[in-house]
Amino acid sequence: MDGSSLIWFLIVGAVAGWLAGVIVKGYGFGLVGNIIIGIVGGLLGGWLLGPVLGTGTPSTGSGTLNYILTALIGAVVLLFIAGLFNRSRVVR
Repeated sequence: MDGSSLIWFLIVGAVAGWLAGVIVKGYGFGLVGNIIIGIVGGLLGGWLLGPVLGTGTPSTGSGTLNYILTALIGAVVLLFIAGLFNRSRVVR
């Protein structure tokens, strides 16, 4: 991976993490946290939309937008699951 690919990877992760934080209210993690959430969400989204659901990645007509959408779906799922664990710990 060259320098420009790494920069795009981080930008896509940051955008997806930030958007997921906006969609799933109450989860603000800052720039580094958003990048991590977006990257992990991208991995999760690729896994969910690929062989698990059999749908493949969403077709948006643009490579970068496709990656952001896939990472966003995964990041929202990740934050939703994290919220479930957080709520169950608070309720006890």
